[in-house]
Amino acid sequence: MIMLNDLKENVCQANVELRRQDLVLYSWGNVSGIDRSKGIVAIKPSGVAYDELTAEKIVLFDLDGNVLEGDLNPSSDTPTHLELYRTFESIGGICHTHSKYATMWAQACKDLPCLGKTHANNFYGCVPVTAVMTQEQIEADYELNTGKVIVERFKDMDPSQMSAVLVANHGPFTWGKDVDKAVENAVVLEEVSSMAVGTLQINPQQQGISQTLLDKHYLRKHGENSYYGQK
Repeated sequence: MIMLNDLKENVCQANVELRRQDLVLYSWGNVSGIDRSKGIVAIKPSGVAYDELTAEKIVLFDLDGNVLEGDLNPSSDTPTHLELYRTFESIGGICHTHSKYATMWAQACKDLPCLGKTHANNFYGCVPVTAVMTQEQIEADYELNTGKVIVERFKDMDPSQMSAVLVANHGPFTWGKDVDKAVENAVVLEEVSSMAVGTLQINPQQQGISQTLLDKHYLRKHGENSYYGQK
């Protein structure tokens, strides 16, 4: 069982890793984690620079958004994280950045196509972009509605097979079984986003890989009969 001090330290270090991986500038972005046994979420405080972040500054709250521990305001994206935790019970960590290339795809309001093995090893198909938010959604409970448009986009998708999303006009969110995996998925998403931009500059007519090749690369790593890596 994860102790809450461990949860806070893990979330702190995951946030710091965003800076080490050059996925964020200043205080942009955030990582959260959840202790499912207690229903407690930990997240980076709003506006705190990464080089000033400590485990003691991490904010704890319940799934209804009530702050349980912490003197600082939690990330402004907290309602988005909560909506994802409430809906996708398999995820244990969530990461949000404004990394350059993934954000380009989000701002372009385009799905990120799966053009090769690197992408297929990690994401089972195109990384989806959400619908553009309406004026009503923006003006009322904007951060909560950001979570809702993500959930709506995934109504026919498995979040365990597609651990990333591009919020239209905004940026990427990734998730995983824990905070470390959520950050790893953000790193990979940025890399394949960059590769896709370069590939389409070289060949604007390039199409996505076949379903057969996608299945081979994704399922050999993540499928029931996977054989990639060490057991």
